[in-house]
Amino acid sequence: MSKSTGGTAAPQPGTMPESRMSKYRWVIVTLLFIAIGINYIDRQMIGILKDTLQKDLQWTEIQYAQIVFWFQCAYAIGFLTFGRVIDKIGVKIGYAVAFTIWTIASIGHGLIHTVTQFAVARFVLGFGESGSFPSSLKAVSQWFPQKERAQAVGIFNAGTAMGPIITPLLVPWITIAFGWRAAFISIGIVTALWLFAWLLMYRQPEKHPKVNAAELAHIRSDVDQHSGEEIEKISWFKLLTFRGTWAYALGKFLTDPIWWLYLFWLPDFLGKAYGLDLKSFGPPLIAIYILADVGSVVGGWSSSKQIQMGRTPNAARKTTMLLCAFAVIPIVFAQFVGNLWGAVAIIGVAAAAHQAWSANLMTLPSDIFPKAAVASVIGIGGTAGAIGGMLMTTYNGYILEFFGSYQPIFIVAGSAYLVAITVIHLLTPHLKRIPIEKIRVG
Repeated sequence: MSKSTGGTAAPQPGTMPESRMSKYRWVIVTLLFIAIGINYIDRQMIGILKDTLQKDLQWTEIQYAQIVFWFQCAYAIGFLTFGRVIDKIGVKIGYAVAFTIWTIASIGHGLIHTVTQFAVARFVLGFGESGSFPSSLKAVSQWFPQKERAQAVGIFNAGTAMGPIITPLLVPWITIAFGWRAAFISIGIVTALWLFAWLLMYRQPEKHPKVNAAELAHIRSDVDQHSGEEIEKISWFKLLTFRGTWAYALGKFLTDPIWWLYLFWLPDFLGKAYGLDLKSFGPPLIAIYILADVGSVVGGWSSSKQIQMGRTPNAARKTTMLLCAFAVIPIVFAQFVGNLWGAVAIIGVAAAAHQAWSANLMTLPSDIFPKAAVASVIGIGGTAGAIGGMLMTTYNGYILEFFGSYQPIFIVAGSAYLVAITVIHLLTPHLKRIPIEKIRVG
C-alpha cells in the first residue's frame, strides 16, 4: 500500500498520478489574490490621503466620517445582493462586473471637486467591492475540492494584507510627484489590466483547456459526498431563528468595525500623534500590516493544531479567540505611548490579534451549519459587520471633531472583543451542528 505524504491525497481510481496532474487551479487562486490586493489598495487610499484631501476639499472630521459611512452602507447592501447576482450570471461575468464598477469608481475619485461628489464615488466603490469576496469564495468552491478550499481561501485572503502594505509605498510617491488626483486615476487605469487577464484566463474547470483529466477528477473528487446539500433551498428568515446565526453576526458587528478603524483612521492617528506625513508613515504602516498577516496565519494554525491534539472545535476556537481578545486590550493605552515604535508594536499586536480572531470567527458558520447554509450565514454576518462599521464611523467622526482625541475610540477597540466572545459563548456554548432538515425551506 502506498503512503500519501505531505497531506496529499492518493490519486482516485482511473486518474493520473499527482505528479502528472495539471495545476491550473493555483493560477486561478493567484488571480483571486491579486484582485483582493487591488480591492484593498483602492479602499485604503482614502485613509492614506485623509490629511491631503481634508486640506484640499476643506471637509470636517464629521464629513470624512460620513464619506466612510456611505462606503460601508453600499458595502452592506452589496454584500446581501451580489451573491445572488453572481449565482445567476456566473463567477466570470459576475466578478468582471464587480471589478469594473469599483475600478470606474476609483478612477472617478480623481475627477471630483466636492465632498458630496466624493461621497457618491465612495458609495459606488463600496458597492462594487462588495462583490469581491462572494465571487472569490464561489470560484474556490468551483475550482478546489473541499480538502483544499481552506488553503485556497487563505491564499487569496492574504491579499487583504498585501494591499495595505503596497498602498503606503505607492500612493504617497505618486501624490508627492503628481498630486492626489493622479494617484486615484493612474492606479485605477493600471490595475484595470487585471480585468483583461480574468476574462482571458477564467472558465469553468471542465471547459478549460489548461485543465487535464487528472486535475478535473481531483477538483470533482468529493462532489458526490455533499451533493444532497448543494441543491437545498435555504431561507434567510429561517436562518435568523438560530442562535448560531446571531452569534456569528454579532461577532462581526462588534469586531469588524475595528479593522475599518485601522484602514481609514490609522494614518491620521500616526500623523496627529507623532507628526508623520506622506513621506514618513509608510514604514510604520507596513510593519503593522505585516504583523496582521502573521496573526492571520498563526490564529488559524492555533485552533487547527488544538483540534489535531484532541480538543473540540468549540474549545479550540474559543480559547484562541479569548487569547486574541486579551491581546487587543493594550491598544487602549496607545495614545499615551511617547515612542512611535512602541505605539506601532501595540497597534501591530492588536491588528494581528484581530486577524487571528477573524480567522477563527469565519470558521463558525461551517462549524455550526451544513454546507448549503454557510454562504447565506456569511452574507448575513458580512452585512452586520458593515452596519457595525457604519455606526463606529459616525462615532469616530463626532469624537474627533469635538474632542480631538483617539482615546475614546481606542477604548471601544480594546473592549469590543471581550464583549464579542462573551456574546458568542452565551449564544453558542457548545457549537452544536445544525442538521440540514432543520433549515431547509418547506
